[in-house]
Amino acid sequence: MRRAYNSVLRLPQLSVCPQCAAPYVPHRVCPACGFYRGRQVISVTAGA
Repeated sequence: MRRAYNSVLRLPQLSVCPQCAAPYVPHRVCPACGFYRGRQVISVTAGA
């Protein structure tokens, strides 16, 4: 019975960004391009 709840736990579902086609968590800013709901919210620069 202690491990009965482990089957309920799941990984968060991912959506595909319409701007850059990268996977992201829904209702969050896309970490790859910085867009949310069709507008750019944060500026993302290329990582070095």
